[in-house]
Amino acid sequence: MRFSPLDRLDVRAGHPTLGRTATRKRPGAHAADRASAHPRRGPRPAWYDCTSTGPTRTEWAGHDDRWLAGLLQAREGELLLDLVFVFALTRFSERLIEDFTTERRIVLPELGQTVLLLLALWLVWIHAAFVTSVLGPRERAVQPVIVWIMFGSMIIAVTLPHAFGDRAVVFAITYVAIQLGKPVVLMLGRYDREGHAPARALCWAALSAVPWLAGAALFAQSPTRGILWTLALALDYTGLFLGWPVPRFGRTRLHDWRIAGEHLAERFQQFVIITLGETILLTGLTFAERFTPDRVAPTVVSFASTVLIWRSYFHRAGALFPAAIETVPDPARLGWSAVQTHLIIVAGILATGVSHALVIDNPVGHEDPLWLAVILGGPALFLAGRSLLEYQVFARVSASRVVGLLALAALVPLTVARTPATAAIAQVVVLAAVAVWDAIRERRHPGEAPAPPSRRPAT
Repeated sequence: MRFSPLDRLDVRAGHPTLGRTATRKRPGAHAADRASAHPRRGPRPAWYDCTSTGPTRTEWAGHDDRWLAGLLQAREGELLLDLVFVFALTRFSERLIEDFTTERRIVLPELGQTVLLLLALWLVWIHAAFVTSVLGPRERAVQPVIVWIMFGSMIIAVTLPHAFGDRAVVFAITYVAIQLGKPVVLMLGRYDREGHAPARALCWAALSAVPWLAGAALFAQSPTRGILWTLALALDYTGLFLGWPVPRFGRTRLHDWRIAGEHLAERFQQFVIITLGETILLTGLTFAERFTPDRVAPTVVSFASTVLIWRSYFHRAGALFPAAIETVPDPARLGWSAVQTHLIIVAGILATGVSHALVIDNPVGHEDPLWLAVILGGPALFLAGRSLLEYQVFARVSASRVVGLLALAALVPLTVARTPATAAIAQVVVLAAVAVWDAIRERRHPGEAPAPPSRRPAT
C-alpha cells in the first residue's frame, strides 16, 4: 500500500496509524505507546514528543503556516551544516586525487594521512548529529553548537589538502576548538547537570588535544606528527564509544542516550545524499575543465555510476532505516552501529567519486593499476557497507550484494592492464546488475517490512 507525503506528516505528528483515519493524541502519547510496546526501552527525548502537537491532514489543508515555519527553523541549521560539509568533502576529494597522481614512493603514507583526516571529519559530523538527535534542533544550546561546528568545519575544509603540511597548526587548533567548544556550550546551557556528560566529554577532548597540538606545532613534516595524530584520533573515538569514562563521574551508557532514532537515521540519509551530491559536483567540475568529445562517454558512465549507487542505497534498506531504528527496543545501540556502517558507505562513495575525476581526466591515456583501488574498490567498499546496513534493517544480506562484491574482485586481474575507462564501464555493469537483481527480488517480495536483528538492552 502506498502513502502520500501527507501520510508521512501524520505519522511524524504523532499519528502512528497508517491506512485508516488518524486521530490526534495528547502530547507525549505517541512516545508512551512506544515505551509500553518496548518496556526495556527508555522514553524518547522530550523534544521529539512535542511533535505530537503537529498538524493533522485537515490542518495541513488549512495552510498552518506557523507550524511549517517552526519546522523549517528547527532543521535549517542542520541543512546549512550539510552544505558546509559538501565543501569539506570536495576538498577531501581534491586531496585524494592528489594522492593518486603523486609520486609512487609517497602514495601510501599520503593515503594513510587522508584516511586519518576523513575519520576526523566524520567524527565532527557525528557529534553534531547526535547532539541534535538527543537534545533536538530547537534546544537553546544546540543552535550555538551547530554554528560553532559549522564555522570550524569550514576552516578545516580550507586546510584539508595541506593539513599535514603548512596548514597543520590551523587544522589542529580548529579541530581541538570544535571538540572543546561543544561540551563547553552545552555546560553553559546547563544541559545534563546531573549526568555530567558534557563535563566528561570535555575531559576527554582536553586529553586528546595534547597530541593534536603537539603533533602540529612540534613535528613539522615528520612521521611523528602522523603517529601523534593517530593517537589523538584513537582517544577521541575511544572516548565516544566508551561514553567518556571519568573517575568519580562514571560514563554515559548506551541506554542513557535518549535518542530520537528516526531523526538520527534521517541525518545519515542526508549525509549520504550530500556525499552523492559532492560526487556529481566533482564529476561536473572535472568535465568542465576541458569540454572535449573524448570526455563525454566517461562523464556519462560516471553519472550512471552515481545514480546506481543512489538507487542501491535507498532501495529498501536505506529508505526503511528510519522506520527500522524506531522498531528496536534500543535505538541508541542501532544508531552506534550505523556510525560504522555509514562511514564505510561514505568512504566508498567518496572513493568512487575520485575515480570519476581520474577517469574523466585520463579516460584512455593513463594506465595505473593503483587507480583500480578507487575505480573498483570504491563501489566494493560501498556494497560492503550497504550489506551491513541491510543486515541492520532486515537481519539478512541479499545475494546480489555478495555476488556484486565477488564480481568486482574478479574484475581486478581482467582490467589491471586495461584503460581506466574500461574498468569504469565494468564497475557500472556490476552496479547495474545488482540494481536489476534487487528489482526482481522486490517484485517477488513486495512490501517487506523492516525486521532488525534482536538486540539485548545496553548495560
